[in-house]
Amino acid sequence: MEPLDRIPPVPFTWLLEPTHCVVLTNSDSNFHAVKKDVSDCESCVGRRIVCCHDLEDKELICSRNLFPRTKELKSVVHSAPGWKLFGKVPPRENLQKASKIIQQEYEARTGRTCKPSTQSSRRKNFEFEPLSTTALILEDRPSNLPAKSVEEALRHRQEYDEMVAEAKKREIKEAHKRKRIMKERFEQEENIANAMVIWINEILPNWEVMRSTRRVRELWWRGLPPRVRGKVWSLAVGNELNITPELYEIFLSRAKERWKSFSETSSENDTEGVSVADREASLELIKLDISRTFPSLFIFQKGGPYHDVLHSILGAYTCYRPDVGYVQGMSFIAAVLLLNLEEADAFIAFANLLNKPCQLAFFRVDHSMMLKYFATFEVFFEENLSKLFLHFKSYSLTPDIYLIDWIFTLYSKSLPLDLACRVWDVFCRDGEEFLFRTGLGILRLYEDILLQMDFIHIAQFLTKLPEDITAEKLFSCIAAIQMQNSTKKWTQVFASVMKDIKEEEKNSSPALKS
Repeated sequence: MEPLDRIPPVPFTWLLEPTHCVVLTNSDSNFHAVKKDVSDCESCVGRRIVCCHDLEDKELICSRNLFPRTKELKSVVHSAPGWKLFGKVPPRENLQKASKIIQQEYEARTGRTCKPSTQSSRRKNFEFEPLSTTALILEDRPSNLPAKSVEEALRHRQEYDEMVAEAKKREIKEAHKRKRIMKERFEQEENIANAMVIWINEILPNWEVMRSTRRVRELWWRGLPPRVRGKVWSLAVGNELNITPELYEIFLSRAKERWKSFSETSSENDTEGVSVADREASLELIKLDISRTFPSLFIFQKGGPYHDVLHSILGAYTCYRPDVGYVQGMSFIAAVLLLNLEEADAFIAFANLLNKPCQLAFFRVDHSMMLKYFATFEVFFEENLSKLFLHFKSYSLTPDIYLIDWIFTLYSKSLPLDLACRVWDVFCRDGEEFLFRTGLGILRLYEDILLQMDFIHIAQFLTKLPEDITAEKLFSCIAAIQMQNSTKKWTQVFASVMKDIKEEEKNSSPALKS
């Protein structure tokens, strides 16, 4: 036998159990360290294999580190890969069993037979393929898990059918809703087109004669067609101030000169101090308010098509009425007018609109007049919504908390723009009375919700009304409000309130006044 030092390195696999054989992997038939007689080993017959028990110097081979020493030797399947010299194969104990073997072991242990159905057989009977994961309840479990029982499969099928039925119901309901909305929109557009013909051909040419007729008032209540809205607003508001487009250009040029001088002397004014009225009339405050006017439209902000025009109207008005100046909320009124009128006509309507007694009292912050309007409002509030009126009284919630914002912007900030224009339509017909009637209509619309709220939540709710309010619901609530108290209408009640307040002031002592 040749010494082991001369034996060339031969890649082979040492299988300990159950054959205890060394498998030769090279073509050399001479391996002098072992015997070639393997006739007594049944598993080695006909193969280039030698038995371990025939090795003459097995301990010598192990001492030369040809094979690793292992204290505990585990039996493995003969066909499974084992340790290999000069290679890196994962150990046998880390190998995971195949799913088929796991299934066979489960069937042998439980006596059940798992017959997984193919995906085509699972899906071919479905009427439609849902996009969500709800259909997973019908999927068969993996083959290495217990199969569903008949009862569980039926229950899952029933749950799935219920979910599909609910989804179909929602889809049908949404389809009907969309169809109804499209039908209503088509009818509305058709009514607007028919009304526009009547306004252009019959009413506007005979405005002074027909404006107070019952037919025109009914058409007015339904809403003015957008094409004639600006013209009707101008005629309804009037021009008591006799403002001309030329006069507007004069005040606009004055405003531009004032802005130029203001920008040059702004640093000096900051150091010396500026009055509140001057600050409100300043360019900076107007710029700030314009940027917050209908921000969702992106037409009044800087760079928008109506930014400079709106800025010009507000600036010209501050020069035209320095006693009023600029007050926050004016930008919304001017913006609505600009959406329906040309620049000069919008300024004329704007100046005349703010010259109305109610608007003048609010924009000049005449507290005594504002309190009289609030007191008159509460008379009709108690008359129409007595339960909600008492609820507000219990929290000492006064009308100024929510009415001021509504009146200052004529609901253009609180309501959706199209709905605010509907309110403006009837406001131009009925005057200031309709502004307070609209407020009562809003309270009536949300009466059930407001009765469940406390002071803070009521104030927050009325400050920011829901955006899904519709014209039909609001105007039906407004129509239900009766602006009559003991046979007295709005103007009569307002006059009596003013008289009562004057008598109280006359009879009150100087100490109470202070």
